[in-house]
Amino acid sequence: MSDSAPRRVRVRAPELIGKGGWLNTGGKRYTLADLRGRIVILDFWTFCCVNCLHVLDELRELEEKHSDTVVVIGVHSPKFVHEAEHAAVADAVERYGVGHPVLDDPELATWKQYAVRAWPTLVVIDPEGYVVAQHAGEGHVHAIDRLVTELEAEHGAKGTLRRGDGPYVAPEPEPTTLRFPGRALPLPSGNLLVSDTTRHQLVEFAADGESVVRRIGSGARGFADGTAKTAGFNEPQGLALLDEGSVVVADTVNHALRRLDLDTGEVTTLAGTGRQWWRGSPTTGPARETDLSSPWDVAVWHGLVWIAMAGVHQLWAYDPGDETVAAVAGTTNEGLVDGPGAEAWFAQPSGLAVSPDGERLWLADSETSALRWVDLDGAVHTAVGTGLFDFGHRDGAAEQALLQHPLGVTALPDGSVAVSDTYNHALRRYDPATGQVTTLATDLREPSDAVLVGEEIVVVESARHRLTRLRLPEEAVRVESKAHRTQRAATEVAPGTLRLDVVFQAPAGRKLDTRYGPSTRLLVSSTPPELLKDGEGAGTDLSRTLELNPAIEQGVLHISAMAASCDTASDSGSAAGLANEYPACHLHQQDWGVPVRLTRTGTDRLALILAGTDEDS
Repeated sequence: MSDSAPRRVRVRAPELIGKGGWLNTGGKRYTLADLRGRIVILDFWTFCCVNCLHVLDELRELEEKHSDTVVVIGVHSPKFVHEAEHAAVADAVERYGVGHPVLDDPELATWKQYAVRAWPTLVVIDPEGYVVAQHAGEGHVHAIDRLVTELEAEHGAKGTLRRGDGPYVAPEPEPTTLRFPGRALPLPSGNLLVSDTTRHQLVEFAADGESVVRRIGSGARGFADGTAKTAGFNEPQGLALLDEGSVVVADTVNHALRRLDLDTGEVTTLAGTGRQWWRGSPTTGPARETDLSSPWDVAVWHGLVWIAMAGVHQLWAYDPGDETVAAVAGTTNEGLVDGPGAEAWFAQPSGLAVSPDGERLWLADSETSALRWVDLDGAVHTAVGTGLFDFGHRDGAAEQALLQHPLGVTALPDGSVAVSDTYNHALRRYDPATGQVTTLATDLREPSDAVLVGEEIVVVESARHRLTRLRLPEEAVRVESKAHRTQRAATEVAPGTLRLDVVFQAPAGRKLDTRYGPSTRLLVSSTPPELLKDGEGAGTDLSRTLELNPAIEQGVLHISAMAASCDTASDSGSAAGLANEYPACHLHQQDWGVPVRLTRTGTDRLALILAGTDEDS
């Protein structure tokens, strides 16, 4: 290393191993040796995780900027059983427009080799094959961009940098009418409107659900108001009638709500700025001046447009009267906690439906595999589901029934609820009158929504790229019960004192931003609550001593960390040595759910890397 090169901790990068093989490479398999001379960024992701989808979007600009020096490799590490199916991974790679090679690692082999503990995690490998940085969560791409620029200069000078085209091979496009559709909406005309998510459009069908009447949107990723031909969407999902003549659209990756005029086809923006909401941003304000985060579904309930804000695990509401938005339920912590709206925890709420009597707002809470509802007082309740790590396909009494990452809910006329049980490829039913869960239909490929049309129910079969009509059966389908837990192994920890260290090293050229008070935040809780005898709650130190209850054999530690850093020097366009009067500041944040098992031989220190390397390991 030259004298002027930055000093970094370097660890030899483990090999890339994945039983599922490679995608987006034209059939070629790669080793790290094949990539020597390039800067490699490993993106550990799973396709159920909305934070992972955020990072995919963050990476697009970096990949384009450094296209001849950087190779991004997605390492798909599944949480749910369905996500371990290779065909499902291939679908997700296309669904979300992943523009780089992906290693399918269904057994978490590479995840374990790199000691990853959270989705998403980014690992930077230098051109000589050494790990030089690791980042968990979102908001790190600015720091990685700076590191990449340094590595380009350092290894360019050493002669160890190899420029050229990367290994990505784009798949052939498929000529289907819809491509991974998200939602459907019956229109007053009798037609059906469908969000054609992967093609960034809305499609209006005739009443038969097959004849295309018109397409709305240019078909390219974009954020632009305009006519049916010129308007730009970015992976639109939820749809709801705002009034007889207009539809509100959850424009998910644009972090916005849009309005479609059904008569003219004109698209305008109701809420959102196009920027993603970050912790510390306003949670109420003028709709078009307030940032949102991955709105996944919308429903009109008591004069407000309720928003399933999947990106921050909350419910928000848009008021069409005064054109404002506000967070109305959820703390932004990820989990399953009932109670008053301000105290409830959600985990990627993804589907909304209003009960026929208007007394309940039903919601599919996808990451907890739960069916939940909000009452007229704003309190949150759970009908089916137990938490982040248990899922499956089990009918019967609601308290022991299991779902697997449901994305949609449909209120039925008798007061029961149909659940689009996405990763079970099924349509389920919950009856509040009996407390029973049954299965209505199986062999549906990733159903994401269902709507009633007369005596039939139209299901959006997202991974079959079609609408499927079903008769609501009088009797339930008999299905073999299956129960699962996430494949992540529990961390063995010693009972009693546990040292928690969240590792955060401000990137080169940055410092912690303390202008407005502490720049770091740590929030700790547990499931069950009795697991923690001491150490729960919020604080500003990223290290904390926890006291674990030896009477509890296993549980989950919920840890949320945030750090803000700002540039310390002028950019390259300014005079050398001048202070940066308006420094660029960035927020780094991550939520961990760490399964733990208490054993006498377990560790007494838990280190979680937010950014940097754990030099005590």
